[in-house]
Amino acid sequence: MVFDISVAVTWILFLALFPMAFFWLRRAWRILVRRDFSEVGLKHGVSPPNAAQFAPYEMAINLIAGTIAASVIVLVVLGQLDYETWSAIAGSTIWCKFFASFGLSRHAHAKAAREAKALQSGKA
Repeated sequence: MVFDISVAVTWILFLALFPMAFFWLRRAWRILVRRDFSEVGLKHGVSPPNAAQFAPYEMAINLIAGTIAASVIVLVVLGQLDYETWSAIAGSTIWCKFFASFGLSRHAHAKAAREAKALQSGKA
């Protein structure tokens, strides 16, 4: 095996799965067990006012992504997945998780803004 840029990128992707799986599973644990909604639907580091409403969706996104990432780690270590398969699964999982969390946060904040606008126009 010759160490070149593709080998380095492969190792970076594999090693990056460890902290990602940890943080995603920890976030799901915090939402599900501790009922901590401080990291639900973050936009610019701020949760929406109705974070509890979107907590089940954020928990599901993080639980699914964390479980897939942890499964990929285990299967790669056991030699059950070849490079093309595990890198495709890992890459797709990362992008889908980011897009789903981004969409959820924008939806949560947009709904809060619409409700605030409706209250303000009702009072005026």
